[in-house]
Amino acid sequence: MADALTRLCALVDDLDADVDQTIDLADEIAASGDTALLPRLEAELDRSVGARNSYARELLGGVIAGIGGVGALPVLLRASAVDLGDDQDGLATEIVDLVHTDPARARALLEPLTRDGDPAVRDRAEWALRFTP
Repeated sequence: MADALTRLCALVDDLDADVDQTIDLADEIAASGDTALLPRLEAELDRSVGARNSYARELLGGVIAGIGGVGALPVLLRASAVDLGDDQDGLATEIVDLVHTDPARARALLEPLTRDGDPAVRDRAEWALRFTP
């Protein structure tokens, strides 16, 4: 799967890459459930956000959500808190789906983020908590 992740990272940075191929590869990696990929995926997500690549943030966020489950919420929330000028529909959906998957664990992960030093992270955490019962 590491080779597939290398290919995916190249595809999300290539404006001419085939979108369907990129999405299929992202889905394949997410379906693998290979948690050993999470550190690299998280680093790539951080790099993509720093490069202001909203497309990569959406795709990589989906892969991280698929592999990391509810435990990925803090990483996804921090990535979501950075305004890249996009609508974040895909990433927001991933976050809400994870919250619905295990509301109690989600609340435990999100509540500390409502006291984060970054006001954007606090706002996103408060937003996500609205989806818990």
